[in-house]
Amino acid sequence: MPDDKVVVLGLISSKTTDLEPVEQVVARINEAARFFPREQLALSTQCGFASVSVGANLITEDTQEAKLHLVADIAHEVWG
Repeated sequence: MPDDKVVVLGLISSKTTDLEPVEQVVARINEAARFFPREQLALSTQCGFASVSVGANLITEDTQEAKLHLVADIAHEVWG
């Protein structure tokens, strides 16, 4: 990847109701950092929650919010 690019890691599933373990996500970020500078990495959900509105994905608003908080919490932990 060019030095002026950011790689966004979609490590939080928007399709399941389970929250990913923090340690597992951090370990995957650390693995990615072996190949690309941590300062140029970012964390996100794997995709958006749009499929919820068409009934294809039955994740509640509370779970969606919890997953977004998880992304923010892990990002603060890793990139603080």
